[in-house]
Amino acid sequence: MKSYPAIPEIYAETTLNLLLKRAKKPRVHSLEEYLQDGGYKALEKALSMDPMEIIDWVDKSQLRGRGGAGFPTGRKWKFAVQNPAPRYLICNADESEPGTFKDRILIERDPHLLIEGMVISAYAIGANQAFIYIRGEYPAGYHILRKAIEEAKKKGFLGQNILGSGFDLEIYVARGGGAYICGEESALIESLEGKRGFPRIKPPFPVQYGLFGKPTVVNNVETLCNVPLIVGMGWEEYRYIGPSDYPGPKLFPVSGKVKKPGVYELPMNTTLREVIFKYAGGTVGNKKVKAVFSGALDCFSAEELDTPMDYSPFGFGGTGTVIVLTEEEDIVQACLWVAEFYAHESCGQCTPCRVGTHEQWHLLERILHSQAEERDWEGFEFVNTHIQPTSICGLGAVAGRLIRQSMQKFPEDWERYRKSTKVSL
Repeated sequence: MKSYPAIPEIYAETTLNLLLKRAKKPRVHSLEEYLQDGGYKALEKALSMDPMEIIDWVDKSQLRGRGGAGFPTGRKWKFAVQNPAPRYLICNADESEPGTFKDRILIERDPHLLIEGMVISAYAIGANQAFIYIRGEYPAGYHILRKAIEEAKKKGFLGQNILGSGFDLEIYVARGGGAYICGEESALIESLEGKRGFPRIKPPFPVQYGLFGKPTVVNNVETLCNVPLIVGMGWEEYRYIGPSDYPGPKLFPVSGKVKKPGVYELPMNTTLREVIFKYAGGTVGNKKVKAVFSGALDCFSAEELDTPMDYSPFGFGGTGTVIVLTEEEDIVQACLWVAEFYAHESCGQCTPCRVGTHEQWHLLERILHSQAEERDWEGFEFVNTHIQPTSICGLGAVAGRLIRQSMQKFPEDWERYRKSTKVSL
């Protein structure tokens, strides 16, 4: 087994002590430590249950996908098992959203929690093969997972006849090529099949026609790590964690101008203000918060810091990623970073996104460098508006969203650049 880089000392704090129970320390926790702490007890319990009972428990727990969309996990599993076997399970570990590093903590510090969650999930949906698709920039995580899988197989938690139950499961780890678009489940499946990571037209959805044309459930790392909690404590007790509409622990990666950047495990009735000031220690230099970016998806102003960190229409949503910008920062410059990211990560399959994201980026560069004419502003606003409704997948749908929001919430920042606009001849 290859050696792997040292585990990063990313700050991790939890008020719930569930997902980050062991991951608070910056080191890999071995199988022996995991077993001493009650690991794989939930798997033993699950294997004594009927698979449909497990699916029902996950559905009643109201666990939502933690990868950003927030789709009910139990409902997705129910759709999958309505289709004939063979079925597949895929763990989406292609964590490529800017500022997002919560899944990395779980993979690199507590890999057996993920493996246990995958075995239970595969048993529930009737899958005998599962895959972890991990982003190429996580070399340590790749080797840690490979080693943890070997450990689990030697102890009978993976492979043939798991714990004498008659259930068989193999887990394979595949490395991505550094493409953000492969975080989209159908593009991930295309990549896993050895093809270019282009999103598929939906429907059919992966639960109907997924990997190799078979029903496939795709859940991200944090979602699958919640499954042993639900089975271990029961769905009723799980529902008592956090608000009744959005139960369960949630991980929030916090970065930017805060004193204690890191990953925080909190209930979803926590507000954005509490995340920044109560847990992340406030801003560097105690400066005023100007804006918060939820990765590269949404923009929140200082007046919106009481937003709850849940999946409601008025909640923070997404992956829970918090990037804090303070009063001295230029919102337009930050938007250029977002535009460049989407232009770089567009897969190029559809023209609106392939051309539109690059046009948005380059027009914004002209605006930022005071080289823009009025027609450049008109072109920028046209492109920004029309990428979304004409693109195939979600990348195009959100490529201009944060920028549009910033123009509405921080008009004074944009107005400074409008004043330097050259008169078109």
